[in-house]
Amino acid sequence: MILTGSEDLRVRRTIDSIKSVFEQMICEMDYGKIRVTELCSRAMINKKTFYVYYPTLDDLLAELQSEYAAEYIERIKNFRLPDELDKVNREFFLFSEEKGFAYEKITCAGSESYHYIRSGMIKEVNHAGWSSSKKYGALPEYQQSMLLNFVNNSVLGIYRQWVEEGKQQSVEEIIELTNKLVLGGVKGFFK
Repeated sequence: MILTGSEDLRVRRTIDSIKSVFEQMICEMDYGKIRVTELCSRAMINKKTFYVYYPTLDDLLAELQSEYAAEYIERIKNFRLPDELDKVNREFFLFSEEKGFAYEKITCAGSESYHYIRSGMIKEVNHAGWSSSKKYGALPEYQQSMLLNFVNNSVLGIYRQWVEEGKQQSVEEIIELTNKLVLGGVKGFFK
């Protein structure tokens, strides 16, 4: 349940507790092993209370990812694509660093549940970032799709590799490398 700020304090505490425990559990175990019973026990709520707010764990995960997407979109909303893709990439890495291990696991894990729900988050971010671009809008649909696949797969692939290898390089070095690799392709594409 996405909080609007007008909820009763008990409701806010309950939702915050559910999300906090859920993120802890994501850090500790694979998504498929998370059980509502254990989540409720740790959050000190009844299962019935959980189901009042979330029909399934997937709904809770989708909400968490939607919150991540909304926060990221807010940070990139004033950038013009493709001209400021370097700034969007920078924000992605800085944002990802701020979010911590649960975010990393959701973003990098190969779990089918993460992938399925994560794809919705990616579509939301793509729409927010690219829909106002005249250059992008002038492309045929198949080229739009190819461009987004290239950018998404490249940036996420570099991020995943960096995380999986223990972040041995500084975030600034990874941002610079990502921009060199990705911007070369995108700039060439729009020539």
